[in-house]
Amino acid sequence: MLRINRPLPAEKIRLLIFDLDGTLVDSKVDLANAINAMLRHYGRPELPLERIASYIGDGAPKLVSRALGEPRDEQLDSEAVQYFMAYYREHKLDNTYVYPGMKAALDRLSANGHGGARKMAVLTNKPVNASRGIVEGLGLGPYFFQVYGGNSFPLRKPDPFGALQLAREAGAAPDETVVLGDSQNDVLTARNAGMWSVGLTYGFSPQTLAAAVPDVSADRPDEIPLIFAKSGN
Repeated sequence: MLRINRPLPAEKIRLLIFDLDGTLVDSKVDLANAINAMLRHYGRPELPLERIASYIGDGAPKLVSRALGEPRDEQLDSEAVQYFMAYYREHKLDNTYVYPGMKAALDRLSANGHGGARKMAVLTNKPVNASRGIVEGLGLGPYFFQVYGGNSFPLRKPDPFGALQLAREAGAAPDETVVLGDSQNDVLTARNAGMWSVGLTYGFSPQTLAAAVPDVSADRPDEIPLIFAKSGN
């Protein structure tokens, strides 16, 4: 069900910026498997899937350090990130899938951009090469003019740099741009950039949306195009 806290100016929107994990794709199992492979390698006990899922969203270094827990060891964290990423690069598409209804939603959003002017992009805190590999490997590439990751810029979400860069590339003003994602990072990115936000409650971190309430919330991918139905296209 759609919940509207602040109506979007649908007819004005020219750019949609999507998060990746928990928004476009369910990658929990492959991320958890890579984390547990890393933990086994360092003689640590494995963690349950849902706990690892709760650590996702702030990039690979944070994911790994949260999984390792205290006490902190910067050298171990650095080595563990490298091990995790090497494993994940090989297994990132073993179990990851596009959320049901998402491709149909993207088709509708692509068709309903007024005059073909609306563009879509991906901005995630996951490393960019893995992100692009997932987008292409799951057939999402044609929908997006650009995919940026957590190592594409000096700072990750919720810093607004990446979102503002995408707006510049798309020729869209901040108030013509919407950030869509499953966590407060996405909502805060939108706020920090002067953009609109859509929170997606089916993802990994819906509980965080209570701390940073989005302009609009949706419970399913097929509800996303309805947000922009007033565009008249």
